[in-house]
Amino acid sequence: MWDFSWLERRWPGAGYEDWNRALDELQERGYDALRIDAYPHLLAAGPVREWELLPPWTVQDWGAPARTRVKVQPALCEFLEHCAARGMKVALSSWFREDADNTRMNIHTPADHARIWLAVLDEVEAAGLLDTVLFVDLCNEFSMKLWAPYVHRGAYFPRNSPQGAAWMHEALGLMRARYPQLPYTFSISDEYDRHLEEDVTMHDLLELHLWMVHWCDFYQQVGYHSHRTDPTGYDNLAVRGEALYRSNPEKYHAALYRAVDTAANWSRVSGLPLVTTECWGIVDYKDWPLLDWGWVKELCELGVQRALPTGRWAAVATSNFCGPQFRGMWRDVAWHQRLTAQIKAAPLHVPLGVRSHA
Repeated sequence: MWDFSWLERRWPGAGYEDWNRALDELQERGYDALRIDAYPHLLAAGPVREWELLPPWTVQDWGAPARTRVKVQPALCEFLEHCAARGMKVALSSWFREDADNTRMNIHTPADHARIWLAVLDEVEAAGLLDTVLFVDLCNEFSMKLWAPYVHRGAYFPRNSPQGAAWMHEALGLMRARYPQLPYTFSISDEYDRHLEEDVTMHDLLELHLWMVHWCDFYQQVGYHSHRTDPTGYDNLAVRGEALYRSNPEKYHAALYRAVDTAANWSRVSGLPLVTTECWGIVDYKDWPLLDWGWVKELCELGVQRALPTGRWAAVATSNFCGPQFRGMWRDVAWHQRLTAQIKAAPLHVPLGVRSHA
């Protein structure tokens, strides 16, 4: 997952200032696909305009932690060209980053949602790069308020609701009418307690984000809260996180396995392939005093190894820290190579592709 970092973290030392180097290093580690933000709301409103983005947070290392300026084009197609030259596939997604004009709030309907994404695909097709697209995720972790504030103008509605299903059905139907050759989805990170009740017939794949911490009381015990600017959660995590995990690893392994097994079963019931680009142990982490990567990598490896034998994952990440800005994780080349070799050798019972939606 290179999210919005691929475009925003381009200042010296931020990790993505040299795309060729970053992609070469990604390939060296054995990866052959990645997921990025295509900024559809900004591209549709002004592809070559310079946009001023507000920071989504100051305590995390995804994207820019302060105001920054970007131009979506020609950067998007240039980046895709670099990927295509290496035979790497790219999943297009969006976290709907907030700019100074809050352009994302111009999305009022599912038709608006599809329209801006069609503008992206039109640009990609015109550049001859449509074959580089692995799939399109119309909204990261729909319908969370952080990423999809445009759907919550009145009462909040969850993804797994009649309103959520109707939005997704309409938007994806409009996408397929123009570009039927691509797989489509909305990525998911919550509401797993009711997953078998959910209508997922509009999806070509289930893009499920899975972390141990969402399946047990780890965060509550540590005192970690995902505050976007307050470092208290990280202070608590640094002091207590690894110690808590080491005090009862079997408990936390079991929580991780419940997440993986639930996802695999959902795939079997729905008949849809799985993709997981954000995972496995803890959601938030970074290079920081008293934060060691060892236990995080341990959980990530266990998650991958639990998922692979099921044959349900058409694409799988090793973590959501697989980028050059997470130096403590990135520099362990052998760890990445070991896991990517296992991923490529794993069975696959349900490949990624376009499903029938008649």
